[in-house]
Amino acid sequence: MKHFFSIFSFILVWGLFSCSSSRQTPNETHALTEKTQWISPPHLQKGDTVLYVAPSGYIDSTLHYMQRADSLLRSWGYIPKYSPNLYKKHYTFAGTDSQRFHDLQEALNDSTVKAIWSARGGYGSVRIIDSLDFTEFQKHPKWLIGFSDITVLHSVLHQLRYQSAHAIMPISLEHPREERKEAIKSLKDFFKGKKLIYEIPSDSLNIKGKGKGVVVGGNLSLLVSLLGSRYQINPSGKILYLEDVGEYTYSYDRMLYALKNAGYFDHLQGLIIGGMGIKKKDDFIGENVKEIILKHVKNKGYPVIFNFPAGHIVDNRTLILGRKAKIKVNDSLSILKYFNK
Repeated sequence: MKHFFSIFSFILVWGLFSCSSSRQTPNETHALTEKTQWISPPHLQKGDTVLYVAPSGYIDSTLHYMQRADSLLRSWGYIPKYSPNLYKKHYTFAGTDSQRFHDLQEALNDSTVKAIWSARGGYGSVRIIDSLDFTEFQKHPKWLIGFSDITVLHSVLHQLRYQSAHAIMPISLEHPREERKEAIKSLKDFFKGKKLIYEIPSDSLNIKGKGKGVVVGGNLSLLVSLLGSRYQINPSGKILYLEDVGEYTYSYDRMLYALKNAGYFDHLQGLIIGGMGIKKKDDFIGENVKEIILKHVKNKGYPVIFNFPAGHIVDNRTLILGRKAKIKVNDSLSILKYFNK
């Protein structure tokens, strides 16, 4: 019996040692993350096809924003193409789940398409992602472009380690605005493969510093909705970008606590906060959104940029998710500079 317990003790100690020695430290996890190259689809050439899809909300054809998107693409030398069910409507959705899935799957499979541009956000992407097959996409990668509900699709590509573009959508062109010129220019520069560099005045509440890492993130509500799923992103060692719109302050508080408790703010290289729109009749909780965010990140040691021109705002600049960038924040200027690939 004594001999049995000696053997048992040895096995137990060996097992514990093996588990502890194989567990990655945060720094080791960061190193693994940064060593893996995220795949960049080819940037567009003149004559390339850009396919519109509507994986979420339906398109209102009376507002003519698709025609404005056509004009924009053609002026840049690209060929717009419509998915078969683009103008379908099923309650709030752009067609049934089956129709929206079919259009997006065909877009992923089509080797002649060089970019998939989501016509709008809304709600619905999460209802079709489980069935998507990326086999053909991986043979012929292409850019996925959009924001808002399209954060779900960006998060899927995050798991596959493909770059994608958080940018304006055709619905953004519903009302021509002078303030949108920079956002449109950034999308054009992105299509052409130009290096994206943004320099904006620093907010007084920014946290100064430098960082370098892959840019990830998107819409706060959608990122929170994916927590605990296989589509949850890993922000560790990266630059996290967040934006949202139409929320009460207490909703922001709740969602930011969810990210905080999931460890999202623990090991970042930088944090970028875009538009954070509040409902008109807000139930104020004694802290504004910036104060809530600072409560979670002020002592973490990485730079933080507030009021970055991206998200549900007119000046919604293009961000390449999955691509490495440098972030630098000082008293007067905040800079985000992307690497070439």
